[in-house]
Amino acid sequence: MPSGRRKRKLSAILSADVKGYSRLMGDDELATVDTLKEYRKVLATHIDQYNGRVVDSPGDNLLAQFSSVVDAVECAVAIQGDISGRNTALSVNRKMEFRIGINLGDVIEDGDRIYGDGINIAARIEGISEGGGICISGTAYDQVKNKLNLGFEFLGKQTVKNISDPVRVYRIRPESKTSGEAPGRKRKKSGLWRKAILYGVFILTITGVAWAILIFFLHSSPEDVASVEKMMFPLPDKPSIAVLPFVNMSRDQDQEYFADGVSENIITALSYIPQMFVIARNSTFTYKGKPVKVQQVSEELGVQYVLEGSVQRSGDKIRVTAQLIDATNGHHLWAERYDRELKDIFALQDEITLKILTALQVKLTEGEQARLWGTTDNLEAWGNVIKGTALFEQFTKQGNSRAQQFFERAAALDPNWDIAWTMLAWTHWAEAGIGWGESPAESIRQAIEFAEKAAAINNTLPEVNSLWSNIYLAQGEYDKAISEGEKAIALGPNNALCHILLAYTMTAAGRFDEAIELAEKAMRLSPYSPAWYLMMIDDAYRMAGRYEEALAIGNQHLDRCLQGECEPFTAHMGLAATYIGLGRIKEARSHVSELLKIMPDLSLDKARNMFSFKDPAHVERCLDALRRAGLPE
Repeated sequence: MPSGRRKRKLSAILSADVKGYSRLMGDDELATVDTLKEYRKVLATHIDQYNGRVVDSPGDNLLAQFSSVVDAVECAVAIQGDISGRNTALSVNRKMEFRIGINLGDVIEDGDRIYGDGINIAARIEGISEGGGICISGTAYDQVKNKLNLGFEFLGKQTVKNISDPVRVYRIRPESKTSGEAPGRKRKKSGLWRKAILYGVFILTITGVAWAILIFFLHSSPEDVASVEKMMFPLPDKPSIAVLPFVNMSRDQDQEYFADGVSENIITALSYIPQMFVIARNSTFTYKGKPVKVQQVSEELGVQYVLEGSVQRSGDKIRVTAQLIDATNGHHLWAERYDRELKDIFALQDEITLKILTALQVKLTEGEQARLWGTTDNLEAWGNVIKGTALFEQFTKQGNSRAQQFFERAAALDPNWDIAWTMLAWTHWAEAGIGWGESPAESIRQAIEFAEKAAAINNTLPEVNSLWSNIYLAQGEYDKAISEGEKAIALGPNNALCHILLAYTMTAAGRFDEAIELAEKAMRLSPYSPAWYLMMIDDAYRMAGRYEEALAIGNQHLDRCLQGECEPFTAHMGLAATYIGLGRIKEARSHVSELLKIMPDLSLDKARNMFSFKDPAHVERCLDALRRAGLPE
């Protein structure tokens, strides 16, 4: 093997996570953690028995590697059978179901860690699986279809983020061997999974049954899956959604305005989120009162996701039901029911809107950290923070200034909202750390003041610890910065933001391998992460001498900057240094040329103040790269 060549291996990758983990944690954190610990041991035992190994297990996720895809599939079936049996001892609302995805693909081995598209595909397929279910890729299916006594249901070709070609996906049906059988065909054997489903249907309330029947007739047929090829508009490169008018199921037609109000609130608020593509009200409301199918909506409007719901009033109580559907595969990603007393109608609309918005952000964009944004009951304050965050993440002086105004409004509208004060503090930190303020000392003072306000409201908010970490970093107190960053992750183990910010701190402290691990986990926790996440992992790769990986990430970062997500200055600077590391002087100089177009008076002397490394040698290394790329003294 040539020196320095990375070890590659064809492996079967099993990815698993808990369905409805956030709901379980919200209902009873201690009980959920205890069950998760027990079930993790179950998974680990089966994985070991089937000659696999656990690679990683962050939060409710688990990643395992097998040398045989037959072993991986048999292990998954054994796991689901064991977990299903154990769930019978739990109450319905405490049952913990795992979704499992399996892929056979090429991976890069680096010690005990593995990387590559093979893992990404397994994780995406896992997201397609149902609770208690197993989905496998076409490459896995090709190897096991004639070796195992299992049934397989073809779910079509699925588009996987960052993978150019669609991936064939199959759902495993353990109860009979019906390889490639069409969905919906009857089978003679019922199986443990089928019994569990029937039991779940039996215990539904009358209203729940009515809703389930309605959804069944509208969406359960495989022919209802939307075709990407038939869409009138191409799918955007970010989560796209249409919010249908909520159905008024009350006899009282006067409640129509409430149902419309909930739908309109959601559409308006979703439009504030830059990571999402939201169809306007005037388009979705053309379906009002019509027996429309999700497939039709998806194809006519060119969206992947459809949110639909209903409103039902009985006396002084009201029930709102909502569900999110991936129209491209027909899967129901999320559903919830809200029962409330009908008092202040507008406050109730705002409350339900915020809960649905938070759930959508968790599922489609921000991951678990989005739950923090829902800790206000003031929809206007929420909107100001969402707008301000989009501007803040552009990392420009003008964007930071405008973001500051939005956060100030949010804090004024809800003075007890810790996130509003935290984000306001971040803008002052940026003024000091990036040099946008007139007085760095005054900016840091204000950052500290607002951080203390946030902590006084909620001292368990992980973002506050991340903020303190960066304040200490700006003051050159690296050990304190790392300590606060680690506290943030302890409080928010599934919080992508806390992971990426600690990665930044670790890079500054010279602990590059740890920075890479943290940044990669952040990207896993937030697949639709902001562009600046790429800047953080790019810096870590480059400083660790992993220039090829830095180049790939740096180009992604620049592409997204040029699309308007953020200022391209840092992307050009990173690429200039990366190309120097690769010995490609011409390309490095072209990026310095772009830097000077953005900032004509940029020099090595000014660039020196842009680095926050603990070790002066690391600063000099960066400056030397820029010098060789043509940046003047």
